[in-house]
Amino acid sequence: MKIVKTVFCLLAITLFAATLLPSARADTWNQKTIVTFSQAVEIPGQILPAGTYIFKLGDSLSDRNIVQIFNADGTQIIATILAINNYRLTPTGETVMKFSERPGNAPDALRAWFYPGENYGQEFVYPKVRAIQLAQATNEPVPAIPVDTFDNNVIRTAPIVAVTPDQKEVPVTTVIETTPPVAAEATPAPAAVAPVTETAALPKTASSTPLFALLGGLSLALALGLKFVLKLGS
Repeated sequence: MKIVKTVFCLLAITLFAATLLPSARADTWNQKTIVTFSQAVEIPGQILPAGTYIFKLGDSLSDRNIVQIFNADGTQIIATILAINNYRLTPTGETVMKFSERPGNAPDALRAWFYPGENYGQEFVYPKVRAIQLAQATNEPVPAIPVDTFDNNVIRTAPIVAVTPDQKEVPVTTVIETTPPVAAEATPAPAAVAPVTETAALPKTASSTPLFALLGGLSLALALGLKFVLKLGS
């Protein structure tokens, strides 16, 4: 009976570990981040009052970067925001929020969100009229779409440009680092050898290998348990 109890303990531990795997992967995959703002913040299309919010990457089938903002307990979607990649060379170990300061008592505008450990972040896309105002206030180009409101069709089809402080539209890739930066090339050797460059890797989804290993352990534990039970009964 002691052997049977041991087998069932191994089974319980294996099942418990298997249940932890999806939750451990989830935050990295969707970059879930809990953020508390001490004052009101502007995001594309609305103002967020001071408070706690959850930021996540949306599970979109399109090739666009979609950021979803939830209330503090994650029960309500407050905003769905179109974004583009914004790469930087030095990742940090904490969340970074990039703002555009506003004059007077106007809320600062949230420009980009960087997940800890990543060398790229989400640069938010503003409606064109608002993007022009932000570009003029900050003297920096701002990603924009030529509409005033966002909906699913706009997110999937609207062309993204960058507007400059002088109200010109330029390709967004000319003013924002939307692709991984190329590492500096080494000085070529005397022989003519093509230089090798490196690019920052995009985030990878978690592997299922640990889950398969756990399931294998579960099967082995069950087999051993049955073997001992049959032996005891003979």
